[in-house]
Amino acid sequence: MKLLLIRHAIAEEREDFGKTGKDDRLRPLTDEGRKKMKQVARGLQEIVPEIDLLATSPLTRAAQTGAIVDTVYGGLKEVEIDELSPESTPNDFLRWLRKQKVGCLAAVGHEPSISLILSWLLTGSERRIFSFRKGGACLLDFPDEVGAGTATLVWALTPAQLRELAD
Repeated sequence: MKLLLIRHAIAEEREDFGKTGKDDRLRPLTDEGRKKMKQVARGLQEIVPEIDLLATSPLTRAAQTGAIVDTVYGGLKEVEIDELSPESTPNDFLRWLRKQKVGCLAAVGHEPSISLILSWLLTGSERRIFSFRKGGACLLDFPDEVGAGTATLVWALTPAQLRELAD
């Protein structure tokens, strides 16, 4: 199985959105975030041509990022899962991941939880070894068993690098 981990795109500032009185879970992407993520998704499609399943956190900004990826790829099977919410643990996500029987799965989440998932899958430790930029992504490969410490990092790219691939 291949796992494409993606951090959500640029969202409204937490402090500014907080003034609306709405729950932070509803904080949306900015126009700039949507525009840049569309280019990022085009770059992703250049190096990951097929995605069998797209999972996102239920938070608005992650779901909107997933919708942009789906728009570029077209017709992806999408699911929102609590295991990608910021309060979930890497092991919560791993338990869910092990049940998936697909060739390539994309997962859209948040910092710091998405980098903790990456660290857990690569090393078996929750000690963060990487930090995603908004719209950044990495590709993991599980040659055999899907488990903590069993993944191989294929690549990790910044949003700017991914946008370059789209040109």
